[in-house]
Order: sequence, then structure tokens, then C-alpha cells
Amino acid sequence: MGTMEGLDVTDCTRCPALVECRSQIVNGVGPEDADVLFIGEAPGAREDERGEPFVGRSGSVLDEKLRDRGLSRADVRITNCVRCRPPENRDPTTEELGNCREYLEREIELVDPDVIVTLGKVPSQHVLDRDVAVTNEAGSIEAVELGGTKRDVLVCLHPAATLYDRSQESTFESALDKAATMAGANGGQSNLGDF
Repeated sequence: MGTMEGLDVTDCTRCPALVECRSQIVNGVGPEDADVLFIGEAPGAREDERGEPFVGRSGSVLDEKLRDRGLSRADVRITNCVRCRPPENRDPTTEELGNCREYLEREIELVDPDVIVTLGKVPSQHVLDRDVAVTNEAGSIEAVELGGTKRDVLVCLHPAATLYDRSQESTFESALDKAATMAGANGGQSNLGDF
């Protein structure tokens, strides 16, 4: 069914349509003890090709906005709800999200981040297990039980939203500011108690 070694899924055949479409399993990247864990939806074509999440245009936006906050990709962990590319970059199905859920929860448990940042509607709804109006809720924090532990989840727009609609940039940046503060970026101490 599926094999996970540490944080990496090394073999999985749970979703036949995704197995057929993928060129490789795209695992999360970044420190195994990162304070911030970003969760996207699923790998796209570039991610499937390179074997790393958020390496296309959205990844460039995320990298730039992290740098503006004194963070780099090396400081945070970035993963996806689903580790294999859906055909034609469609949204992952409920079944596919469910098939990959235990891998995501295991990764969250092992990384044990101070804050989880969901990038976009699909990961926000999947992690919070409810409908999310991501544009209205971006920047909001909700405590959720994941893997038997209460975790702070910060809803954020997907970086691509800023490419399609520049007016979304300040909403995206504001959520990242909050994540950086919660994780104690810029040499500060973690301010989780403030939220």
C-alpha cells in the first residue's frame, strides 16, 4: 500500500490515477525540526519533474516573500497534502487526500512545528476539516488536533493568488508576517503565547 521511512514516502500505490500520472513521489523538503511547516495542495508538473514542492512560479513567490521576512527555504519545511501529481494539475479528490492523510499527519508529528501554514483552499479545508473561505480567513489561526496533538494552523492564500491578483499580495504577506512572528523569525523568541 505505502511505505514511509522517516519523513519520506518511499513507495505508494494507493491512488492508481496518480501512480499512473506521476514520475516520482514528491516528499516535503526542509529541516526535520522546522518551526514553520507550509502545506500546499499537490505537486504540479515542475514539482513532479524536480521532486520538490513549490519550485515553479508559486515557489519563487514564496521564496521571495520568506526572504523579505528573514527566512529562507532552508529555515522552513514545505510539503503537500498529496505527494503525487494529479493528472492535468486537477485538484486531488477527497479519496486521494484521504489516502495520503496518514503520511501528512506522520510528517507533522515528526517535524512538530510551532505553526502550520496552509497555502490555499484545498490544504486549508483538508487540515481544518471544514469549508474555508480562504480569502476572508487568510491570517486567521485555529487550534486543531492533528496526530493526537493540538496544533496552531494559520490559513494563508496560495502564493499563486498574488500572481493572478496583485491586490491579494498584502493579505498573503500579512499571513506570512504572522507565521514568522509565531516561529520567532528575525532573531526573536517564539511568540505563540501572544496568539
